Amino acid sequence: MRTAVISGGNGGLGRAMAARLEAGGWHCVLMDVDIGGLEHTETRTPVAVDLTDRQALARAADRIIAARPSIDMVIYNAGVSQICPFAEADAASHRRVFEINYFSAVELARAFLHPIRASQGTHLAISSVAGFAPLHGRTAYAASKHAMQGFFGSLRSEEAAFGVRCLIAAPSFVATNLGNAGRGEDGIQRPGSATDGVDYMSAEAAAETILRGVERGQEFIPVGRVARLAALISRASPGLYQRLMRRRIAADISKPQR
Repeated sequence: MRTAVISGGNGGLGRAMAARLEAGGWHCVLMDVDIGGLEHTETRTPVAVDLTDRQALARAADRIIAARPSIDMVIYNAGVSQICPFAEADAASHRRVFEINYFSAVELARAFLHPIRASQGTHLAISSVAGFAPLHGRTAYAASKHAMQGFFGSLRSEEAAFGVRCLIAAPSFVATNLGNAGRGEDGIQRPGSATDGVDYMSAEAAAETILRGVERGQEFIPVGRVARLAALISRASPGLYQRLMRRRIAADISKPQR
């Protein structure tokens, strides 16, 4: 039985990807800071860990590697959003977004680098439209996702010699926490909780698109109509993308959040 390790496994998208993989005969290890509601089953192992704690992450990875016959895919899904103008965000919150969205992914890749080489497996980074294009009111979030894509896109060439794939999925707006999280003072909030999005997808639909792309070996997987259009427009006419994005997102970002 192949094993997939999913960070942020207790979130809506993490659960949806796990369910689809398990239905296809995989065993899924779901890593999250809070594993409440997740049950240990024949095809699922929940692991509680703060991914920003480097030592705790390394210990958890060692236990997973020892317990499973192989590690065949690592899905870097953990993340937070931040909706806050740069002028109003402090340095600590900016660094916190990077610790969760970028550095935890880097350390997870470091921990599973050799097991993935051994299985000639897959690193799957869950990025965002904000990973390849600007997004109003989300400077730290967009920067962290750009960094994530830069890291895994560069890792791809290094790991190709070992038969390892590095794939990047870029969803647009996935409705996993709508109405479940208001903005804190620093603007950091759970992913999928923003109300200024466009053309929301369900977690199940996003998971299907992502994993279908994995099956096809797509190096870049735009997830949803908005992501596909954003990828095309941002490449063809960055100025037009900026105008369209600002008109839609900037108009809504100042509205009160529930």
